[in-house]
Amino acid sequence: MMIRLTMMALLLGAGAAMAQTPPMQNDIVESYDVARPQADYVRKEVMIPMRDGVKLFTVIVMPKGTKDGPILLTRTPYDAGKATARNRSQTITEILPVSDTEFVRDGYIRVYQDVRGLHGSEGDYVMNRPLRGPLNATPVDHATDAYDTIDWLVKNVPESNGRVGITGSSYPGFTALMALIDPHPALKAAVPQSPMVDGWMGDDWFHNGAFRQSAFDYIIAQTAKKGGGGVPYGSGDDYDAYLREGSAGDFAKRYGADAFPAARKMMEHPAYDAYWQEQAVDKLLGKRKLTVPTMLVVGQWDQEDSYGAPAVYDALGGAKNPLVHLVIGPWRHSGVNYDGSALGKLDFVGDTGLQFRTQTMKPFLDQYLKTGGKRADIAPVITYSTGGGAGWETAKAWPAGKKQMPVYLQPGNGLAFTPATAAGTEVYVSDPAKPVPFVPRPVHLRDRDVWTTWLVTDQHFVEGRPDVISFTSAPLDKPLHIAGAPMVDLFAATSGTDSDWVVKLIDVYPEEATGKPKTAGMLMPVGIEIYRGRYVHGFPTPAALTPGKVENYKFGLPNVNHVFAPGHRIMVQVQSSLFPLYDRNPQTFVPNIFNAKAADYKPATQSVAFGPGQASAVWLPVVE
Repeated sequence: MMIRLTMMALLLGAGAAMAQTPPMQNDIVESYDVARPQADYVRKEVMIPMRDGVKLFTVIVMPKGTKDGPILLTRTPYDAGKATARNRSQTITEILPVSDTEFVRDGYIRVYQDVRGLHGSEGDYVMNRPLRGPLNATPVDHATDAYDTIDWLVKNVPESNGRVGITGSSYPGFTALMALIDPHPALKAAVPQSPMVDGWMGDDWFHNGAFRQSAFDYIIAQTAKKGGGGVPYGSGDDYDAYLREGSAGDFAKRYGADAFPAARKMMEHPAYDAYWQEQAVDKLLGKRKLTVPTMLVVGQWDQEDSYGAPAVYDALGGAKNPLVHLVIGPWRHSGVNYDGSALGKLDFVGDTGLQFRTQTMKPFLDQYLKTGGKRADIAPVITYSTGGGAGWETAKAWPAGKKQMPVYLQPGNGLAFTPATAAGTEVYVSDPAKPVPFVPRPVHLRDRDVWTTWLVTDQHFVEGRPDVISFTSAPLDKPLHIAGAPMVDLFAATSGTDSDWVVKLIDVYPEEATGKPKTAGMLMPVGIEIYRGRYVHGFPTPAALTPGKVENYKFGLPNVNHVFAPGHRIMVQVQSSLFPLYDRNPQTFVPNIFNAKAADYKPATQSVAFGPGQASAVWLPVVE
């Protein structure tokens, strides 16, 4: 018996020794599944075939045990893999973006997909790929890719109820809109947020013809297979980095940005020609009948894509179309998906982003996507009243301010609701060698805190500059509520043959406001916009300005819902540069400003007119 036990022990010991990992075994493991058995979710990576054979990388995430779940899709250039792996966690709300929390907790299936040509997807990448047609001779675009993706999902995700919604912000807002063109029958609702709609008129690349130089950073970061990132000009003052290189075109050549097709396309089309017009999503959608309930979302101080959502709202018929809704919140670009309690020095009542997602967006999507979804009582227009306003408001149509009330520029730098009785001008010299910065120097465009809040930056930093004119009203004796897009009606002349005009509408807070010390005395921008003078007679047809001739420049400021409180004053600032965000106007007409040479950049005397026949004003959409 003892011999038998001893033999057994020896055999067990030998077995244990044999089971040990050899000291020199290769330590590399081919793959590791982050989702462990205890995870509360299922995460799948699939390659979905498109009609041309290209396969798109797609990540499907759902709570374990999901049945009859609605699908919420986002098509993105920003890496679907990373979007669905925010944290290495076993909890679904930790791996997905914070903005998905309310949806996956209620059984939604969340799907993220890389657009063709980027990250895990096959095919060629064309930035803002045009719709099939004059600019795109291929059989595919974002509309067809969305259709094919939705078709695959409803046939291959058995946990779903066969109903799909689409959402996303910025570029994914653009792809959400493109999905509305000849949509798949299973697409039941869309929530495009801060969508890129018209890259020339007022979204990412140009504003009224003035080029946004930060586009070079975006292009290199997104389209370089290797070495991608910001333009490598260092970490000093961006104002100096752009100024020393000359024109935006020379800057591109200096740092190799002109090797990027996306940059060349922009520089080759400085005017609003067919290249831009054929891509304008509001125009594309306006030619078609909307069949999918759509909620358009934008931030009042969206520093990237303020133009698109309201433009699409108008193109789709606005209040006349029961399928379209518009939401304008107190946010920066894509701020709807983050904590919306504050922006810069401005504090709001609670987390406005969370309020929107739980009280508006989710009920809207539930109605159309959930099996037996409850009817949601969602107003056609929902906006947040800032300044002296009361927060969230609803309206039947936009603009909600129906009365157009002009506030007129006056002699002596005044501002009033009646025009000046005598004609006159205020004059300043605009020197391209000393452009007005868009934020206090040193300028750091890539600093997130700078970039996300520049539209609410206190404008005191330009007060006193000889090339900025400020016109200020008397203190208001009652609230003034505006809701819509203030319209600039500027009469001005230049001694040059081209000019940019920047107009700012500002809420001047009282100096003595101890109850709110953060904003005491603040020159708070309600809206800021730029206009390139060469386009005064038509965006597709640039022409030299006649020196000394007064022209009438009309353009809109971003859409707002704002209350100027009693005791506050209204200010309008006028200047001719907003640098280095926008490229400098040489103030000498050249066919293409990207090709301007050093000798073309000349100081010019700018004259802002007021009085009979030339009554410069900003027209306010007043709520009565």
